[in-house]
Amino acid sequence: MVFYKQYIRQHKKQIFVFFAFCTIFFIVFALYHLPLGAVLYPMVLCSVLGVGLLSYDYKKAKKKHERLQELSRRGAELMEGFYPASDWLEDDYHEIVKALRSELRAAKDAMNLRYAEMMDYYTVWVHQVKTPIAALRLYLEGEDSENARRMREEVFRIEQYVSMVLVFLRLDFESTDYVFAEFNLDDLVRGAVKKFAGQFILRKLALVYEPLNLKVITDEKWFSFCLEQLLSNALKYTKSGSVSITLEEGDVLCISDTGIGIAAQDLPRVFEKGYTGYHGREDKRASGIGLYLCKRICKNLGHSICLTSVPGKGTTVKIGLAQKKIRVE
Repeated sequence: MVFYKQYIRQHKKQIFVFFAFCTIFFIVFALYHLPLGAVLYPMVLCSVLGVGLLSYDYKKAKKKHERLQELSRRGAELMEGFYPASDWLEDDYHEIVKALRSELRAAKDAMNLRYAEMMDYYTVWVHQVKTPIAALRLYLEGEDSENARRMREEVFRIEQYVSMVLVFLRLDFESTDYVFAEFNLDDLVRGAVKKFAGQFILRKLALVYEPLNLKVITDEKWFSFCLEQLLSNALKYTKSGSVSITLEEGDVLCISDTGIGIAAQDLPRVFEKGYTGYHGREDKRASGIGLYLCKRICKNLGHSICLTSVPGKGTTVKIGLAQKKIRVE
């Protein structure tokens, strides 16, 4: 019905001109006292013929409209099979669209090339920077002083930032390697906690954790990155107390801390890229990338993630692990 109204509106000039001509003939025949049947009969015949031609053109236009709507739902790269041009004007439009698609394809190819070069550069950079990091670890292993422990903590933080660089770049890479399988959640949690054991001891924070006894379908590498990022945040903003890892009903993994919490006005935006909030602005090391990456990764893995917090009392991050229609490889 919408297209019908648009079609009539588009052809209202032609319809008006037709009836205007009929009216002129009718008036002229009446003024000269000629038989009105002589004009009414051809007027009816022309009307019938006009309605027929209009119906044919309407069906043709509607078919073309539906085809163009179908093409509009595809990406620009898939816009093949345009409706054949019916006149020189449509042919000109076709040529414009072809030129724009060609320009878009060239721009996309150039962008993909630049992105691939950037990925190659940062991949090499990460592997190169890991060498001095490993050397620093070796130098510090034999020492057990306060300064050495602090330096080991900073080296560990550097390793995390290096990992974040690769994760950030690979999120939008077409060949991101998600491999779904069934894992024991406790194995994944223990692996992440083990990496932060030194920081728990250094900060004198308690870990509240009991076996979760749950099988989860996920990607080990990407899910472990999320766990490590959430534990890193909990440790970073908790001066005293504990970090708890529990399981709620409905297969919801909870990571809670007794830290400084998050201001109420910041809660709606904590998963935005680059958003650091009030406490992040005080802590110059905050990048506003960690929770953003966790949100993106959880979405790709089919997990939900949300956050609640009370300033001065702590923060709880919940990851929903219940999944449907996940194919195990």
